[in-house]
Amino acid sequence: MAYLFATTAAAWAAKSADRHRWRGLALYGADGTTLRVADTPENREAFGGQSAGAGRGESGYPLVRVLALMALRSHLLSALRFADYRTGEVTLAEELWRELPDDSLTIVDRNFLVADHLTSLVRSGNNRHWLTRAKSTTRIKPLRRLGKKDQLVEIELSDQTRRAHPELPAVWQARAISYQRKGFAPSVLLTSLLDPEQYPAAEIVALYHERWEIEIGYDEIKTHMLARQETIRSKTPQGVRQEIWGIAIAYNLVRLEMERAAAEAKVEPTRISFVYALSLVCREWQRATAPRAAIGNIPRDLATLRLNLKRLVLPPRRPGRAFPRAVKLKMSSYPRKRPSAAAAK
Repeated sequence: MAYLFATTAAAWAAKSADRHRWRGLALYGADGTTLRVADTPENREAFGGQSAGAGRGESGYPLVRVLALMALRSHLLSALRFADYRTGEVTLAEELWRELPDDSLTIVDRNFLVADHLTSLVRSGNNRHWLTRAKSTTRIKPLRRLGKKDQLVEIELSDQTRRAHPELPAVWQARAISYQRKGFAPSVLLTSLLDPEQYPAAEIVALYHERWEIEIGYDEIKTHMLARQETIRSKTPQGVRQEIWGIAIAYNLVRLEMERAAAEAKVEPTRISFVYALSLVCREWQRATAPRAAIGNIPRDLATLRLNLKRLVLPPRRPGRAFPRAVKLKMSSYPRKRPSAAAAK
């Protein structure tokens, strides 16, 4: 399953990212999430969970840490890594950067603003770039003005990074773009795209917010494809790993058909409704696997599926929409049900 995903994802996502370039660069995003798995002794030992603190034990279910690399403008997954909950996203990303093609831009959140990772990302390929947001603790020294609120800067490495990686220089250069969206605090973007003529600041600011496409992708998987299940089904670590690869393959298959339909309809892949596309694909899959289904009808059924997918075009997105982060449901006042030694036996 891992091989099948890696082989198909690399081919599909690379072609997709190539079709939707920005100023010659294929656009990718990387971010992490977690998946709850069945609460069995084997899964808890293999994957662990989040500590509740104050001696209250671990989270109700074991958790798997997942990190994905996504072609942002089609949501096709290009690569995937997962491990136990204790393994951090930045650690998993070390392997993921190797999957990036040349002539690409990877957009990440500020958790990935790690000097040795980002400098390695640039050095290990040809014309490979990154874009992220500065942390409040990032030490920046202006070097040269490139435009309005746009400058070449030096980033001073933290003492911890310099101790861990003495081979790195004390400072590294990047481009800093300051901006503020209405209703939000001022922000500073950092990037390896140093040429202000080739890569205008205003376009970079707009581009950074495409980072949220990977969050939308995670929502499509967890909320719609998995129907907000309490956990995935597998009760053993080997089964969990196989199931995650299967989930990723299934998601890419749906997204692949959506992109093909979008190309025929001459719209962006994100303009096709994922919820209805998923429903159509599942229905066709059930029909194709029925006991009396004729194999010869598959090409005709696929053509009908793609025709129906083209009817699922959504209106253009409204860029001015903004919603604060908030939870719909508060925590229950009932006591938490924790794993017990008796239940594990």
